[in-house]
Amino acid sequence: MNPLKRLGRRRASVLSLLAVAALVTPGAATAAPDAVRASTLGAQAAQSGRYFGAAVAAGKLGDGTYTTVLDREFNSVTPENEMKWDTTERSRGSFNFAPADQIVNRATARGQRVRGHTLVWHSQLPSWVGSITDANTLRSVMNNHITTVANHYKGRIHSWDVVNEAFADGGSGQHRPSVFQNLLGDGFIEQAFRTARSADPAAKLCYNDYNIENWSDAKTQGVHRMVRDFKARGVPIDCVGFQAHFGTGGPPSSFQTTLANFAALGVDVQITELDIAQAPTAAYANTVRACMNVARCTGITVWGIRDSDSWRSGENPLLFDRNGNKKPAYQSTLTAMGGTAAARSAAAPRSAAALPATFSWSSSGALIAPKPDATHNIAGIKDPSVVHYNGKYHVFASTASSAGYNLVYLNFSDWSQAGSATHHYLDRTAVGSGYRAAPQVFYNAPQRLWYLVYQTGNASYSTNPDISNPNGWSAPRNFYSSMPDIIRQNIGNGYWVDMWVICDSANCYLFSSDDNGHLYRSQTTVGQFPNGFTNTVIVAQDSNKYALFEASNVYKVQGSNQYLLLVEAIGSDGRRYFRSWTTSSLAGSWTPLAASESNPFAKASNVTFPAGAWTRDISHGEMIRAGYDQTLTIPSCRLQYLYQGMNPAAGGDYNTLPWRLGLLTQTNSTC
Repeated sequence: MNPLKRLGRRRASVLSLLAVAALVTPGAATAAPDAVRASTLGAQAAQSGRYFGAAVAAGKLGDGTYTTVLDREFNSVTPENEMKWDTTERSRGSFNFAPADQIVNRATARGQRVRGHTLVWHSQLPSWVGSITDANTLRSVMNNHITTVANHYKGRIHSWDVVNEAFADGGSGQHRPSVFQNLLGDGFIEQAFRTARSADPAAKLCYNDYNIENWSDAKTQGVHRMVRDFKARGVPIDCVGFQAHFGTGGPPSSFQTTLANFAALGVDVQITELDIAQAPTAAYANTVRACMNVARCTGITVWGIRDSDSWRSGENPLLFDRNGNKKPAYQSTLTAMGGTAAARSAAAPRSAAALPATFSWSSSGALIAPKPDATHNIAGIKDPSVVHYNGKYHVFASTASSAGYNLVYLNFSDWSQAGSATHHYLDRTAVGSGYRAAPQVFYNAPQRLWYLVYQTGNASYSTNPDISNPNGWSAPRNFYSSMPDIIRQNIGNGYWVDMWVICDSANCYLFSSDDNGHLYRSQTTVGQFPNGFTNTVIVAQDSNKYALFEASNVYKVQGSNQYLLLVEAIGSDGRRYFRSWTTSSLAGSWTPLAASESNPFAKASNVTFPAGAWTRDISHGEMIRAGYDQTLTIPSCRLQYLYQGMNPAAGGDYNTLPWRLGLLTQTNSTC
């Protein structure tokens, strides 16, 4: 974002073939195909923002057949036994994380999310815990165990099964007897959840149990009452796990109703340990459809990979036989999620979660407008960055006025509340006054810190352990001691703007623009970040500077090895729009996707405005991500983009243009 000069309706020539070619190097991958159906379980689940995972045993990671299926099919893993108490703390105060670390580190390196299983369970419990007879001792031991384990994996766990199987079988609907229940009473579950939230605020916290799939069962009703009570009293519970260990008949007829009724309490629901005796095709399909039909059913995990890996191996309950071959239930499961098991050629890209070659969108009206006060005479709100975290959208944006630029923060639970959210001005915090603009926010999972990246004339950042605390941000620090030489040599009459950070498993990359037709990239290692950015190079350039102007965004596409680059351009009509490219490596070259004015990623020409065309500019913004960490992962379909637009009739000084924020939703997704 360039706040220093007015661009108004300055015209730019239509993109030439030469300009497009400047972004492609010989041997680059071809553009993504139109098809969005996937041919693996994890990739297809990712099309709807879900995961499809498997329980994994560390002792089997040396089995090549096992790991081949694991890496190809699943985008989530759950350690089968390695995080349970008898492994992690066999002796009081002596913790062993090596087996679980093996699974977590491997999954993280491959972009698979991890479910933590389990923090508190009456089974697989060391005898020293079961022999405790004093309530205060047990409470201290439980809290220490939860805190130590959750802290060790903080930032790397998507969902924790905080408490497992605490309800009794049968018709009581009450808690089962256990050392925790007997000494601490009903409150031990609440205590466990509150302790887990303090230890790892970013993880989803789940209650997990079996035989709670049938809505009318007393056990199901007991868990439902607990979750409803927790939500009413503010106990931090985010999800409920349904183990789904079914017989040959599959799920009960009320299973979807059960999922929907729990979701209606304001929690996610997950199928956490799925296996079905003899793996009937219809039973698997019915189970998957029940999840797909409930928006807050966020994922499915099968309990093992091959039949030989199952705790019910004699019943052959999984999707792969003992040799790792797909069983008929595999196809019915994939089809129920909308995918296809058609064989792919060896030359086909590994990723099946492909973006389309063309896009169409529907826009909201203006959702967020400036809120001037006695000390902030704001004309425009722009350049938004957004993450969804702990049930809320957290939005950071630039505030623009004749006096200059600074930053603002707001949060809300639903887009309908965006316009009424309180605006927190960050010039009142350690971020400080003066020129701050074009924010980007993400959670650095290895460091357990939120980062706010922005421009100050340099590339700057602040950190905060709590994104919801606007006063928690540190004072600005710079990524570079000064502008890199290669930028200084090529910037011409432009401006160094719009810094953007994204990391893969090994490196972090900082992209920036210069309003002069260049896109730059620097890199450092994940371990060195935020220090050590070097090797600044030009990764894309265009002789028409308006065709590759500013506001670059780079994202990881969920369930694939694909990255998406967006760059804002100024069209032949003087209006802002976005072009797009893809690559399989952040250090690689970029291939055009929807990259021309006639086939844009997002432009007024491929956007409908049901509430009225309040803008003709689709300008600086950010995707709604599938997560919030440094990988900047987005779903591969049903995309949404928070952007800035303004009244088409507006004019005047660039700093006082009346920018507002609206939301694009993709309308041509086929999944």
